[in-house]
Amino acid sequence: MTTDKPEEAEVPVVRILAPNPGPFTGDGTNTWLVGREALAVIDPGPDDDRHLVAILAAAEDRPITHILVTHAHRDHVDGVARLKRLTGAVVLGHPRDQDEVLRPFDIAQSPSGGDFIDWDVAIDRVVSDGEAFLAGDVSFEAIHTPGHAPDHLCYSPGGSNFLFSGDHVMGWSTSVIAPPEGSMGHYLASLERLLDRRETRYLPGHGNPVEDGPRTARAYLLHRRMREQAIIEALKGGATTSRAIAEKVYEGLDRSIWNAAVLSVQAHVEHLHEKHLVTYVGPLTAERPLALSL
Repeated sequence: MTTDKPEEAEVPVVRILAPNPGPFTGDGTNTWLVGREALAVIDPGPDDDRHLVAILAAAEDRPITHILVTHAHRDHVDGVARLKRLTGAVVLGHPRDQDEVLRPFDIAQSPSGGDFIDWDVAIDRVVSDGEAFLAGDVSFEAIHTPGHAPDHLCYSPGGSNFLFSGDHVMGWSTSVIAPPEGSMGHYLASLERLLDRRETRYLPGHGNPVEDGPRTARAYLLHRRMREQAIIEALKGGATTSRAIAEKVYEGLDRSIWNAAVLSVQAHVEHLHEKHLVTYVGPLTAERPLALSL
């Protein structure tokens, strides 16, 4: 567990690294404390005693008045309930569609093969795309950036040149886009949105600050276009399912993240289907037969 203080001239920011390293979290989840006399906490991270103590210690005698949620994945929000109980903070975030909440989720259809969504995280106040609001003693703007998750928000402190980018743009890895939770089409559109914004420095949910955020977003767009072309070439070469394509595109990949690779292919296939470049019949699965459109 580490705590550090990026030099943000406009708004004081403290990063606390949660002790939950792994193949999908890198060194761990970043929790951000933002403010001067009153604080907003962005993504309390896992429900871990050591991490909670570190958050409260970093706050010192300043009240934590708000908790901002980037998205309802457990590595970001499992610590919300205890921090709220101890501080009385108001929890802000973006809602998930009711149909989505009610839909049964097959844990086999997850990157890790386990439950990774907190369907019951309690949002006290819903914030919408483009909404400005005060949290702690800092003014924020919310930017809805679906793709990695349908409820994903980035947060920009007013007048600053930095953006809390959650899992949308990270320095250590590209985001996992895993259907049905993730949407490649939405993810690419959300990356495009950031290119026209003023922020240059991104403070992510995992990994170190991204010093040139727009450049990284462009690189990720190019990476996804190249992956899309590789999938088309794999189909031309005789692969007929997402799993078979993954065997070609991700040859030699560590099997601990194999499920994520297959789901990533499925996300690209869905997007290619939306663009009328790939066809399939019925719900898309790893074994669903695929074909290039004529």
